[in-house]
Amino acid sequence: MLKLDILAFGAHPDDVELGCAGTLLSAISEGKKVGVVDLTKGELGTRGTTSQRLKESQLASEVMGLSIRENLGMQDGFFKNNNENQFLIIETIRRFQPSIIFCNAPEDRHPDHGRAAKLVEDAAFLSGLSKLKTTHNGVEQQAWRPTQVFHYIQSRNLVPNFVVDISAFMDKKMEAILTHSSQFYDPNSMEPETFISGTAFLEFVKGRAKELGQQIGVQYAEGFITKKLLGIGSLDAIIQNKT
Repeated sequence: MLKLDILAFGAHPDDVELGCAGTLLSAISEGKKVGVVDLTKGELGTRGTTSQRLKESQLASEVMGLSIRENLGMQDGFFKNNNENQFLIIETIRRFQPSIIFCNAPEDRHPDHGRAAKLVEDAAFLSGLSKLKTTHNGVEQQAWRPTQVFHYIQSRNLVPNFVVDISAFMDKKMEAILTHSSQFYDPNSMEPETFISGTAFLEFVKGRAKELGQQIGVQYAEGFITKKLLGIGSLDAIIQNKT
């Protein structure tokens, strides 16, 4: 069994790169094992095909140095927070036993994002119930509940509960984003323009990270929302934080 430190979920194949790639890259640089699970193949996207998007996801995984990346094949635009999809996520959580889960923003421009956030959040709780039985490859799984579930911020300007300095990883984050070449700016593309396909969107991504970074005195940062109160063991954790 491959145990992960962090498992990040995204409704679509580029959500994680946009929302928290810098934080994942930072964790990987510290030796943590990190995986990504995409709920859908993004088949309703205006640009690109599912085969293209799967290849792009693999390229992004190599750029970031992920331990695993999987796709659950839910229906883009129409997946529900129901038993069937909850079990898919519960089985995945129990298989990789992450301490931390990242998932979509609680509410956002794309309706899939908020729905995915609640779906993963609910499944993460249910995964800890020992009377709820699941199997993988015919073997009964152990109950497992992650210590934390964090929501990354996407299109909407939501107020984060905490931010992570990603200054050292911003360039690599943008490289991972741009591996999804069917979706983002490509001057040679003949496909229709979308909300995310122009240079302005890439500048927005950088601008959001710069704005969050400015608030803690660093160049770039990513913001996260948590419903669970975070605690510290000592004030030294604050005193030693130069930001």
